[in-house]
Amino acid sequence: MTALVESAHFLGGEHVAARAGRTIAVEDPSTGETIAAIARGDAGDVDRAVAAAHTAARRTRRTTPADRARMLRALAAALDADREEFARLETLDTGKPLSLARGEIAGCVGYLDYYAGAADKLHGETIPLGPGSLAWTVREPVGVTAHIVPWNAPCSMLCRSLAPALAAGNTAVVKPAEQTPLTALRFAGLAEAAGFPPGTVNVVTGLGAEAGHALAAHPGIGSLTFTGSVATGRAVLRAAAEHITPVVTELGGKSPQIVFADADLDHVAAQVVMGFTTNTGQYCDAGTRLLVERAVQEELVERIVARTAALTIGRGIDDPDLGPLVSAEHHRRVTGYVEVGRQEGARVADRPRELPDAGYFLAPTTFVDVTPDMRIAREEIFGPVLAVLPFDGEDQAIALADDTDYGLGTGIHTRDIDRALRVADRVDAGYIMINEYWGGGPGVPFGGTKHSGTGRERGLVALESYVKLKTVVARVAPHPPSNQEGTP
Repeated sequence: MTALVESAHFLGGEHVAARAGRTIAVEDPSTGETIAAIARGDAGDVDRAVAAAHTAARRTRRTTPADRARMLRALAAALDADREEFARLETLDTGKPLSLARGEIAGCVGYLDYYAGAADKLHGETIPLGPGSLAWTVREPVGVTAHIVPWNAPCSMLCRSLAPALAAGNTAVVKPAEQTPLTALRFAGLAEAAGFPPGTVNVVTGLGAEAGHALAAHPGIGSLTFTGSVATGRAVLRAAAEHITPVVTELGGKSPQIVFADADLDHVAAQVVMGFTTNTGQYCDAGTRLLVERAVQEELVERIVARTAALTIGRGIDDPDLGPLVSAEHHRRVTGYVEVGRQEGARVADRPRELPDAGYFLAPTTFVDVTPDMRIAREEIFGPVLAVLPFDGEDQAIALADDTDYGLGTGIHTRDIDRALRVADRVDAGYIMINEYWGGGPGVPFGGTKHSGTGRERGLVALESYVKLKTVVARVAPHPPSNQEGTP
């Protein structure tokens, strides 16, 4: 697989070495071994990528919506045909279980198919002004779009923002995370093979502080989509503000799963475990706070601990339930939070278990005796760590759910649909799931409130991030004669 990956950017349809000739090692987090070397790009490489995208944009702007739909469907078919190769490459790069990678690549195909169907549905409207006058709006592509992609689901996050950008008639410059760049490089070649003009999809690899910052600050981009941490998101927003570049951000979460005593606890335990351990907890909307009605707290925690103890942990390519964390640096960060939780007085409910000798592995960790002021209850850990907090009554549940700087996902578990709808209406979050976790699909808008970000991805609303609205007002008949008061 690694032999297929060039140690170069993908610019204007060609593999191009970094100007400075520097590279970055890419590891398999299941083993800690180096599996590839990628180009370490800088501002000059970003300039070349944006120039290639602008050249392609002149051709892409002349394509019809039907042309774009056809190319997106061809790209979806090509990715679907190579689904297993992409899944294995994603697993090698991220460490995630192979079946999870397969599911994410299937989701990428879904994004491309969905926005292929939307390409010719993106239109303006006419506004009545009265006899002799006409106004209408036109949605035009913004030109070159920038996509700074995270490491937790690299191909999925790439397709989530790239598909609507291409459907709207734009070109793109992609900066994948330096930890997980391999599928982005492979994907760019597929786009050209599907019929998109060379330079439509360009990939610049490198460090966030170098290539990522240069891309966010570039005057030649028309919009920017970023997924990552709040700290990096602030830096991206500051860089983009210099040129008033519109930005869509998804910046993380500390998502609660709210469990009322009347819920089906077996079903809830399965949903909670899935919500905080899938992808080893490395999803922005992972359900890492369990808010449970006090009467059933002990029983539910017992069921959760029993389920996590049965999960298999190992190399992603062997398809366990949990793979490793993405890097040594991130492993130190997450294990540091586990130690912080103990120091704060929380108690680990799980029994110790053996882990593979090599790689960056961590067993699921469930903390009880947690109070709302503890760091493990407030800060995004981005690992398989669950903080359990009891509540008494609906009002306290909502207060605890909203007692955070974040507002991305919320799970609500109850047999009382009236209560579920009341809580969904009152809680401050962008994405609410009732009696399930990870619900939704390409057509369902996704995003957060507060520090979880700005804008929305997925669904038809995502197209608005990649177009600019032009209004035209026309007099199509002579002006009517003035009345006696001189008013036209």
